[in-house]
Amino acid sequence: MRVISGKFKSRRFYPPADKWPTRPTTDFAKEGLYNTLMHRIDFEDCAILDLFGGTGSHSYECISRGCTNVTYVDQHGPCLNFVKQISKKLEIEDCIRIVRSDVFKYIKHCGIQYDYIFAGPPYPLPNLSSLPKEIFKYELLKEDGLLVVEHDNKHDFGNAENYVKEKNYGQAIFSFFEQKVEE
Repeated sequence: MRVISGKFKSRRFYPPADKWPTRPTTDFAKEGLYNTLMHRIDFEDCAILDLFGGTGSHSYECISRGCTNVTYVDQHGPCLNFVKQISKKLEIEDCIRIVRSDVFKYIKHCGIQYDYIFAGPPYPLPNLSSLPKEIFKYELLKEDGLLVVEHDNKHDFGNAENYVKEKNYGQAIFSFFEQKVEE
């Protein structure tokens, strides 16, 4: 796992692999995603939510690009410990809030709005298809905010409310959703 761009560009991290329930986004897919996002997001001036945060790869990428307001959510203790360890090593503890929680419970009780939300759930998650609906139901995105959900080809969000487009990078597919600005 490596950071693609920014102040930590090319830094590599090696999470322990034994019995981890994570599937980190490949460098190829992450690079493609962030090439798209850099034209849409001002990382230095936005609040970011990293759901199913796993190794923290997306959190570090956003912070490397200048974000100082990242909320990382995961429920797996070893993942949280790894992210705390890397955050300390990178001296970014004041840029990241680490939350141990079931993602769907966090969504219901969050009460905070974000400019950008990335969700990288396990592909076989039984309620994966309801994730975007829940995020919009509980109004986690600010107006003109962006949600990106990583999934495989067994899921299709093309008919979901607020769906905009998808980008395919091998087995990783990113579906984009926007919080429409009310007129």
